[in-house]
Amino acid sequence: MRANRRRDTGPELALRSALRARGLGYRVDAQPLPGLRRRADIVFIGAKVAVFCDGCYWHGCPEHYRPARTNSDFWRSKITGNRSRDRDTDDKLSDAGWIVIRVWEHEDPKAAADRIADVVIRRRTGVGSEIVN
Repeated sequence: MRANRRRDTGPELALRSALRARGLGYRVDAQPLPGLRRRADIVFIGAKVAVFCDGCYWHGCPEHYRPARTNSDFWRSKITGNRSRDRDTDDKLSDAGWIVIRVWEHEDPKAAADRIADVVIRRRTGVGSEIVN
């Protein structure tokens, strides 16, 4: 499992490139809340927007996830735990006034960047504060 990268994955790099092309600055692999031992893939500090690029397998994508055939009990528990932690993270950040955006690895990075840019710009200008998934 050491080969699985924590940051700078292909989908994450494509998304960051699309965000940079839209003129948005961000922090990478950052802890949005002090004391919360979880890191977001992309963080817009001033706008309080945290973006997570979720892998289809590791986070149980409803469209692409296929259960493991070997050691299935372990992997089912692992994926269920990941999804539970994702929901808990979303709740804690939302309670602290953050907007959480989750992007699946299979999503088009340009479309996802448009969605993120819209939220960030609205937050920076004070227009909206809704939760986006």
